[in-house]
Amino acid sequence: MISRGFSIKRYKEIIMVFSKHGFGLLMDQLGIFKYLKLKREISDTDAKFNNIGLSAGERLRLSLEELGPAFIKLGQILSTRPDIFPSDVIEELKKLQDSVPPFSFSEVRAVIENEFEDELENIYKEFEEKPVAAASISQVHCGRLNTGKLVAVKVQRPGIEKIINLDLNILKDLAYFVDHHTQYGKLYDCSGMVFEFENIIKNELDFRKEAENAEIFKQNFSRDEGIKVPEVKWIYTTRSVLTMEYIEGIRVDDCSALDIAGIDRKMLARKIAASICNQILRDGFFHADPHPGNIQITSDGTLVFLDLGMVGHLNENRKRMITDFFIGVTSRDSRMVVKSIIDLDTMEKHSDIKKFEKDVDRIIEKYLTLPLDKMKIGDLFHETFNIAFSNHIKIPREFALIAKTLGSLQCLVERLDPDLNALVVAKPIAKKLIYQSFSTERFRHDMKKDIRNYRDLFKAFPITMLDFLRKMETDNLVLQHELKDIMNIQRCFNKGINRMAFSIVLLAVSIIIAGIIIGSGLSASSGEEMYLLSVGVLKIGLIIAVIIILGLIISVMRANRL
Repeated sequence: MISRGFSIKRYKEIIMVFSKHGFGLLMDQLGIFKYLKLKREISDTDAKFNNIGLSAGERLRLSLEELGPAFIKLGQILSTRPDIFPSDVIEELKKLQDSVPPFSFSEVRAVIENEFEDELENIYKEFEEKPVAAASISQVHCGRLNTGKLVAVKVQRPGIEKIINLDLNILKDLAYFVDHHTQYGKLYDCSGMVFEFENIIKNELDFRKEAENAEIFKQNFSRDEGIKVPEVKWIYTTRSVLTMEYIEGIRVDDCSALDIAGIDRKMLARKIAASICNQILRDGFFHADPHPGNIQITSDGTLVFLDLGMVGHLNENRKRMITDFFIGVTSRDSRMVVKSIIDLDTMEKHSDIKKFEKDVDRIIEKYLTLPLDKMKIGDLFHETFNIAFSNHIKIPREFALIAKTLGSLQCLVERLDPDLNALVVAKPIAKKLIYQSFSTERFRHDMKKDIRNYRDLFKAFPITMLDFLRKMETDNLVLQHELKDIMNIQRCFNKGINRMAFSIVLLAVSIIIAGIIIGSGLSASSGEEMYLLSVGVLKIGLIIAVIIILGLIISVMRANRL
């Protein structure tokens, strides 16, 4: 049942909101009303009347928006899971906006002064009372430092962490119930999804994490001309307050403003696509929410990425696999695509690799017959995820984030340049990275890494060996070795032995019979009695040979049945 500390009132509110938007029957079927000992206060008829003409995706989006920041963020995360929801629901979840009425300036002042233990006027030379943007977790104000530098100050909504923690506890409890008491728990790891969501949203609640992300992007973008992120003012940054350089720019989807400023939209589309692809394939650290509100273009053509709380990370192995995936798609190499997905090492033991390969190969062939500029990467990912789910393959979070990021990128690129496909931009970048992997510099780097690994191995070997010998001396060593499919191995071994025995015996009988035949021919001239004796011995030998062969055949057949 509900753990201590849970708010029953909030629990009821969540259930009633979903019921109001037409999900009461689903929760009743899941047994949630019975589990919580609640009565259904809203009938399905009332729900249908209130939501007439709305799709399931729209009703789900409205429910999440009504329930507040934690559920809005959860919906935004779920929009990256096309392996769970159909495409129409995913599209609705992508529309989730966490814009809410701003909180008062007095509350803003209280948060800042509490964080810095000083008066607002001593921290900022100027501070505008009216926010330039407000969201469910925070809002942004313009300010000016004592040095005269313009800054954007992001302030966390008071009490939001307590509200989110309460909702997280409720989500954990509901996820546990679904996993252990419903058939959906066998298909989806709901508790795992909530745990993943908890890590994401708690990182977003700590503005220092976003500041660290900005520093990483700043270092990565130093290799790219005309791309930047706002500079963090660390002295004026805490867990609940983030102060960054204020950059005046145009939203990348404001086409009329871009035209007035004389910015080439086609060049801008290619620049954005190249940057996102470089972030994913080259850096392994990418902006996971590149919607138009988070990207601006300055008057001099500099591309600026904002709101850096949600990011994706890829280690070297994941980067190589994703690069192989793109190379396979753009080069129309279905085998390479299949291998890159299998190499993600997310298949369960009972998964049928051959079946998965055939399913993926069928989808790849469908898309690889299209011209590259007509291929929709979002649709390709969606169908690949569906196949993965049907083959009991769990798609890694990084891969799902990449799918979401590229889907958002494709929509943005199409608005700026309908003729440009993100895959066209990704292809040369992926190929360049493949070539670089064979460079002498990369070879030296890998060699150094291997040498360090071998050094650590040799350093640890004497201690490990000494421990092994001590266990042998004290008779405390137990060696365990398990052979997979031992019965199959034994059957194969028995078959081989039987065939070998059959061949040897057959050879021996053949030699004996041949000897008797030759002896009979030689003894024919020695007299009739000797000849009749030889023929008798030959008949007896043939009968014995037939009996031996039949016995071996029966023995082999019995062994094959085991």
